[in-house]
Amino acid sequence: MSDETETSDGDRTDERTRRHVFVSGRVQGVTYRASTRRAANERGVDGWVRNLDDGRVEAVFEGPAAAVTSLVEWCHDGPSRARVEDVTTESEPVESLDGFEVRR
Repeated sequence: MSDETETSDGDRTDERTRRHVFVSGRVQGVTYRASTRRAANERGVDGWVRNLDDGRVEAVFEGPAAAVTSLVEWCHDGPSRARVEDVTTESEPVESLDGFEVRR
């Protein structure tokens, strides 16, 4: 199974990508993880999300580049009760995750 689709002129349109994301601000205790899972499922993005001891949220997103980009953009706002101060991302090699989970 291919991770990408080629158009008639050979351009790749759905190449999978992976982003490791850290979100800081008031992002714990505001349904950020559950909302991230819902947003990921709506976009067809695989991965996971969890709270960190330092108050940040950490997540990994894998999927079509446009869907992952959209989810990273969503992270800048998050759910209505969140107050996001910063979002940092790093590109990583794709590991072919399947599904999306909230980790504890």
